Amino acid sequence: MRRLRNVKIVATLGPASDDYAMIKALHEAGADVFRLNMSHGGHDEIRERHRIIREIERELDSPIGILADLQGPKLRVGTFAKPEEELVEGQAFRFDLDETKGDNTRVCLPHPEIFKALEDNTTLLVNDGKIRLRVTKHGADFADCVVVAGGAISNRKGVNVPDVVLPLAALSDKDRADLEFVCGLGVDWLALSFVQRAADVEEARALVKGRAAVLSKIEKPSAVTSFEEILAVSDGIMVARGDLGVELPVQNVPPIQKRLVRRCRAAAKPVIVATQMLESMVESPMPTRAEVSDVATAIYEGADAIMLSAESAAGDYPVEAVQTMNNVAIEVEDDPTYREIIEASRVAKRESVADGIVSAAREIAETTDIKAICCFTQSGTTALLTARERPRVPIIALTSLRGTARRLALSWGTHCIMTGELSRFKQAVVNAARAAREAGHAGPDDQIVVVAGVPFNVPGSTNILRVAPCDERLIFAADPE
Repeated sequence: MRRLRNVKIVATLGPASDDYAMIKALHEAGADVFRLNMSHGGHDEIRERHRIIREIERELDSPIGILADLQGPKLRVGTFAKPEEELVEGQAFRFDLDETKGDNTRVCLPHPEIFKALEDNTTLLVNDGKIRLRVTKHGADFADCVVVAGGAISNRKGVNVPDVVLPLAALSDKDRADLEFVCGLGVDWLALSFVQRAADVEEARALVKGRAAVLSKIEKPSAVTSFEEILAVSDGIMVARGDLGVELPVQNVPPIQKRLVRRCRAAAKPVIVATQMLESMVESPMPTRAEVSDVATAIYEGADAIMLSAESAAGDYPVEAVQTMNNVAIEVEDDPTYREIIEASRVAKRESVADGIVSAAREIAETTDIKAICCFTQSGTTALLTARERPRVPIIALTSLRGTARRLALSWGTHCIMTGELSRFKQAVVNAARAAREAGHAGPDDQIVVVAGVPFNVPGSTNILRVAPCDERLIFAADPE
């Protein structure tokens, strides 16, 4: 299914998008990747959504990526004797391990690992940061605090500890069970929540065993601090701005977003900008102007993908939300300023033969009348390196591996087409020319750039570039043997 844009759209499935007709409508409206949120829905529901996506993929002959998002550890306070208590600025309040129901002076915090990590003046946030407390005294089973910003507190409200690295694994027992379940289903991407350090990602990779690509969600200050190490062991990144905006001052989030997107682009690893992008469309058929500008900013920055959460999972207008993202993307990418920004922020990489080949492909495409860059890829690396260049012409990624095509559904500008296994470069050129014509990217009188690795079917062997006509007769005439 040909898109008229380069940035990809990720749509979360949920109660509002749970049947065949709706999921198909979301894909046709522009969703390239579907997110299965493991925080909501049991395994039977997730299995059914996965089945429907694969059925739609077969019907439309269009590779669709599936991203399973693990819940991660959930830190919550205990319960209160009353339905709600009001904390006021300046008052004292204690967290402890006593399971007695809480009141206006204390409540159970059933996470001893938090108390082990606390320091004097550590900040504790409750209820998405609406309540802020500062630790004045702490021990192995308690934390005395002063309320800095008050508000209503009630049962099971979430707790954030932004100032310290907690001695917690990113994978809970539930996450481990969910990981095995979704890898068994055959999802393409696995998103990790609560990542604090590179070791969290490496632990997950050991469990995944290559069955899915691993994407790290950057949602904690410690992950921002350790970002280079996390990026090095991740296949992709999600800038989860909602949780970042809770644990960090909100004004810090935009520059962090811009910095992380650029680092991912330089590393040729897909990056998703997520959370609250069109949140008003949960209840309204029209977004706010500020939301449209927010989506546009992520696209101008060169993000690989932009994501819908509640808008498509639980909102009243899921298809309209996808259509809005699609329309904004088309308009932004048609703006001459977009191309100026993308090219000004390109990072030159010349560390390998493959780097040089894809860079040359982009330069040739931009200085001559080339209609598309066709790259043959087994692992997806050649396509990712080509996408890093952010060329002005379409990227056609040809692969014999369905899993590779599905994973590349998350990568900027890639149009994935299945092809048979090849043994000769001439046949690859013929297949590329045919694919470019059939996809509507080029006509018989046009030229394309073909990038491949010889010998074929060897990951990481990108070593050849050819400018070729789209007329197969000319290909054979030029190279009859």
